[in-house]
Amino acid sequence: MAAESAAFTPLTLPVLPLDDEVVLPGMVVPLDLNDADVRAAVEAAQAAARSEPGKPKVLLVPRVDGTYAGTGVLGTVEQVGRLADGDPGALIRGRGRVKIGAGTTGPGAALWVEGTRIDESTPDPLPGHVTDLVKEYKALATAWLRKRGAWQVVDRVQAIDDVSALADNSGYSPFLTTEQKVELLETADPVARLKLATQQLRDHLAEQEVAETIAKDVQEGVDKQQREFLLRRQLEAVRKELRELNGENSKDSAEESDDYRARVEAADLPEKVREAALKEVDKLERSSDQSPEGSWIRTWLDTVLELPWNERTEDAYDIQGAKAVLDAEHAGLEDVKERITEYLAVRKRRADRGLGVVGGRRGGAVLALVGPPGVGKTSLGESVAHAMGRRFVRVALGGVRDEAEIRGHRRTYVGALPGRIVRAVKEAGSMNPVVLLDEIDKVGSDFRGDPAAALLEVLDPAQNHTFRDHYLEVELDLSDVVFLATANVLEAIPEALLDRMELVRLDGYTEDEKVVIARDHLLPRQLERAGLGQDEVTLDESALRKLAGEYTREAGVRTLERSIARLLRKVAAQHELGQRELPFTLTDADLRPLIGRPHHVPESAQDPAERRTAVPGVATGLAVTGAGGDVLFVEASLADPETGGAGLTLTGQLGDVMKESAQIALSFLRSHGAELELPVADLKDRGVHIHFPAGAVPKDGPSAGITMTTALASLLSGRLVRTDVAMTGEVSLTGRVLPIGGVKQKLLAAHRAGVTTVIIPKRNEPDLDDVPAEVLDTLDVHTVTDVRQVLELALAPATSGAAPEVPAAA
Repeated sequence: MAAESAAFTPLTLPVLPLDDEVVLPGMVVPLDLNDADVRAAVEAAQAAARSEPGKPKVLLVPRVDGTYAGTGVLGTVEQVGRLADGDPGALIRGRGRVKIGAGTTGPGAALWVEGTRIDESTPDPLPGHVTDLVKEYKALATAWLRKRGAWQVVDRVQAIDDVSALADNSGYSPFLTTEQKVELLETADPVARLKLATQQLRDHLAEQEVAETIAKDVQEGVDKQQREFLLRRQLEAVRKELRELNGENSKDSAEESDDYRARVEAADLPEKVREAALKEVDKLERSSDQSPEGSWIRTWLDTVLELPWNERTEDAYDIQGAKAVLDAEHAGLEDVKERITEYLAVRKRRADRGLGVVGGRRGGAVLALVGPPGVGKTSLGESVAHAMGRRFVRVALGGVRDEAEIRGHRRTYVGALPGRIVRAVKEAGSMNPVVLLDEIDKVGSDFRGDPAAALLEVLDPAQNHTFRDHYLEVELDLSDVVFLATANVLEAIPEALLDRMELVRLDGYTEDEKVVIARDHLLPRQLERAGLGQDEVTLDESALRKLAGEYTREAGVRTLERSIARLLRKVAAQHELGQRELPFTLTDADLRPLIGRPHHVPESAQDPAERRTAVPGVATGLAVTGAGGDVLFVEASLADPETGGAGLTLTGQLGDVMKESAQIALSFLRSHGAELELPVADLKDRGVHIHFPAGAVPKDGPSAGITMTTALASLLSGRLVRTDVAMTGEVSLTGRVLPIGGVKQKLLAAHRAGVTTVIIPKRNEPDLDDVPAEVLDTLDVHTVTDVRQVLELALAPATSGAAPEVPAAA
């Protein structure tokens, strides 16, 4: 009991402050006596020790940022002498923790305080969890000491059994901060203090392991780069020796590589493009020669530097000369010629007034040339570029299904390329070319995207001055480009895309225009291809007209050109075989011996008994297909009452709209048959069959309404439909004739087929202004509002007053 009371007797000690240092019990530290505070405390302790037994005692107190800790360490001055550097010093050993109390007085200049020893005893024997904690701490400390090579210290740590002394042993750890050591000092419970020391040691080992891993990875990377550098230098030396051995003077590829930074700075690039290019140059300089990213950056920089960012061709503002060029290279097509002439005139006036750029946009144009095949849409694009003095690029869109074909691929993909629009500008070498987007209606869409949607920005004059390609990722100004899009079927173009383009229809050529085209363009080209001279073979105009009218029936001139080529090959072959002398003039009489009989003889030219309309129930209609206008025959018959029931049968691969038109025609005749003096009783008891020949061709649309009505009326009345009459128009339940589309193409088809009388709706009369005058001169066009007018015009007069016998279906 006396020993325990002595242990907790209050102490009066001089304070020895430690700035940013902590001494724990069990530690022995040397202190420099040149420090005034240290010297004052040691001298005060020595003065007090003269009147007391034992070694001089001091209180070691950490002082952090001028603030003293609440707990200090009782220290004994073991020795006073010289330090290793020769300065005076004292060796002090920490004995135990002291709770600091109030200040007091004592000898010397030191600060004296009162304190109480803290009980640091642990139970004996130790609990199991404490024993495990001791083992863990020793294992961690041993692992750390072995890494540092401190084998002697390992044995000393393993020999410590006291929990408090073991925890305080971590005070020697150099990795602990002053705050962590103060926390250990102020933790009075030995077990808690050992847990804290263990956690601190564990955290340090984890950080050290991460640091070692990083250092190892960095070292491996550095070693690899050094090896790669040395090997490359050796490879360059070997190549140099080989070149010298072979007498070659070429430099290494690395020496031949361009200085991209100098090229970018010297290039005439827009400011934002220059900034983006310089950023990529910075990346290139930081990447290694074999890095895949370096290859991508070089390809991107080459693409950017090859684009004609500020290069533009001067437009030819000779309006008369441009019109002459268009007229010389294409016959007909007045609408598109006028549009190009208007564009050049407006652009000339804008340039004269300094309005070349307004709101960041230039004066480009977006035209959609829609028409049947062979009318010259594609070749017209090149003529437009010629007339304007611009460069021409053709972009084929037929069958394109990948959206990246238009907007480009992301640079992260292997083999990435810019889109076709950027490539077209690059190929043209100027920022204002004429770009022909060929077959825009043949663009498809699937899981890879919709190319038509990607074209929305390209063909929008309000947006394309800031077009961004996925590969370039910089703005490209397309507002000065003239885009010409060609299509055969207008309905196949998405509505949003069509809304961005100015529509110009090319509805086909008249027979006179075909003769001019064949004489001035097709014949000279085919003579050259056949190896014949202009003075060796001549085609009379009668031969050309017969070729265009009877051997070919098309909106364009492709088949006509093939027929001319076939004729010239026949003549060339006969001349080589000695069967024909040159020069030779081909007339219409020579066509049949050379290329056979005509394929498209007009109905009016056939024998009356062989015409399709030679029997009642057959009428001639007009239709529009993807190949232009065409004639369409409608056949009607009634089934025998004994063999077939009532009802309507439709054949010929018809669409829903055309089927509905047939129902309307039948309903109108049933309800107005008495008024029209038709035997409508037959319609109730006998089945009606309407057939459209060419059954393999899909047909749809409402414009055959009056044709089906006329065919049924002809069948019921027994009156033939006039051979020279063709018609088009939608019919309503009340017999009104409603307007339809494609009037120009239908009249051209009627003209080609030899029809002389055409019936169209009254409300389509304004469309006649678009039809060439030479076609209207050969046609007798009747505009009607009611189906009764159609029947009066189309049906031939009855041959007798007797009631007609209605033919039955075979």
